[in-house]
Amino acid sequence: MDLTSVILTTGGSYGFFTLVNAGVRKLPMPETACRNAWKWRNISTSFVHSFVTAIWAVLCFFLHPQMAEDLIETHSVFSHALVSFSIGYFIYDFFDMVLNQKLSLSWELLFHHVVVITCFGLSVLSCRYVGFAVVALLVEINSVFLHLRQMLRMASLAAGTLYRVNSMINLGTYVVFRINTLAWMTRWLVLNRDKVPLLAYTLGSVGMAIMTAMNIVLFYRLLRSDFLKGSTREAKKEKEM
Repeated sequence: MDLTSVILTTGGSYGFFTLVNAGVRKLPMPETACRNAWKWRNISTSFVHSFVTAIWAVLCFFLHPQMAEDLIETHSVFSHALVSFSIGYFIYDFFDMVLNQKLSLSWELLFHHVVVITCFGLSVLSCRYVGFAVVALLVEINSVFLHLRQMLRMASLAAGTLYRVNSMINLGTYVVFRINTLAWMTRWLVLNRDKVPLLAYTLGSVGMAIMTAMNIVLFYRLLRSDFLKGSTREAKKEKEM
């Protein structure tokens, strides 16, 4: 994909999620979620991104298995488009939070988005590390259940069977697709140090360190809230990453 295609895909993604948010606004909303309608729309939009991206990322490796053997140079237009599409979403979500949520409540996610946009931007503009970026997007498989969990809580369904089942799947996919994926990516980066320029290596290392720290904190919060004896205060501090 050339620069024009990247800009069109990213811009199209931004517009798509703007329309998704507007569409959610017109759909029925749980009465308990009406107290924070913006958050309900934001999480619902994020759920759509995770659902689409999770399937797309798996298809990238299924349709182009060679990419798994060379995460630096080998990629398809399909996978390049996925990374550009996700950049559009993260830009959209960044501005959605800046305009509608207090900085004290969103700074972690805003920081996360800046890191992701920077790393993915380097990938799509240089046409390198696209495979590595697609591996990173496999975490969206877990994000589907992470966002669904928060939607169920907002709808006051946290005491039901669906919530318990989702909590177990969420924790399982968290370990497999977040913690394990981040660990594998860190290992890959170290082993391929000689193949990666200093700037990209530094950016990747810093990004991985930040993502690992944030996900460990979120994992603790999930455990405490859903499986351990947690406090109400801790539950309120939860925020999707």
